[in-house]
Amino acid sequence: MNRKDFLKGLGLAGLGLSMPSSKVLADSVYKMRVNSCTLIPAETAGPFPLDLTANTFYLRQDVRENRTGTQLNLKMKIIGLANCEPMPNVRVNIWQCDKDGNYSGYGTQSGQTYLRGYQMADANGEVEFITIVPGWYNGRVCHIHFQVYVSASYAAISQLTFDHSTVNAVYAANALYTKGPDPLTPDTDNIFSDGYALQLATLTPNAQTGGYDSYLEVTIQGAGVVGVSNIEKETAKQVVLEQNYPNPFVNETTIPFELKIPADVKFELWDVAGNKVAEIEKGKLPAGIHKAEINLGMLGLASANYLYQIVVENRNGLFKSCKMMTNARKGR
Repeated sequence: MNRKDFLKGLGLAGLGLSMPSSKVLADSVYKMRVNSCTLIPAETAGPFPLDLTANTFYLRQDVRENRTGTQLNLKMKIIGLANCEPMPNVRVNIWQCDKDGNYSGYGTQSGQTYLRGYQMADANGEVEFITIVPGWYNGRVCHIHFQVYVSASYAAISQLTFDHSTVNAVYAANALYTKGPDPLTPDTDNIFSDGYALQLATLTPNAQTGGYDSYLEVTIQGAGVVGVSNIEKETAKQVVLEQNYPNPFVNETTIPFELKIPADVKFELWDVAGNKVAEIEKGKLPAGIHKAEINLGMLGLASANYLYQIVVENRNGLFKSCKMMTNARKGR
């Protein structure tokens, strides 16, 4: 199976990246807000969204490509409003402009793909990206767009921004940002002028990269932990893929699944960059409850987060479902 066919059921689902993350918050408002489980404001998708789902090329953590600028390690934690718990296995898209205010895929940037990508939330409800601090363009303050797909029928759309003085300090310190300081502030930006405390991400220096770390908690409609809304109804009539256990895991883990009718079954493991790294054939299996044992060492794989996808072929067709397995050694 190639990347194009990978995760057509990923219209719902998570990855992680090992990056240093700062716990220093941007301001006192944000400090009060963390873990408050307040619904993120909905915003316009903006002038330049693209359907990333249609191209698994965008399943990646490093979205920079050839774009220069101050490195930004962005971490987002997705929380379900119904129970204030993390939401694993939801897909998060981001897109942003480059240092000069240009978006890929439009106008003079047609055919370009930079600064766009998606990840799936891990067991902690977290996704991480490597990008750059965005520039600004006329009428908009520095910002990043994001979209959280809970299911094929529901997605939350919003934007995040940063402390204005800190962003301008980044621009002043890096000669690549030739447009100078951002003339707007979040308060004078039409998108954020009605309030942005819930959309104010941290922006703190990272001594290792010479760039910055950023963090934002995003609360959306839905319930965390169980993630049943992530299972598409049609696929669930054929196969139910459960969360691996233990999760997080070290080297070995078990994936439970249930077949509604007999089927040929295989599992695929994909890394955080969207590369298929292993395929495990289970053969023809009867209807009922089954499990697949995964041992990273036996597969020759490093300790890391992986997407696992079940591919089921039965008399009704071909069906896929996927989830994220979180490695306990990630970042050690």
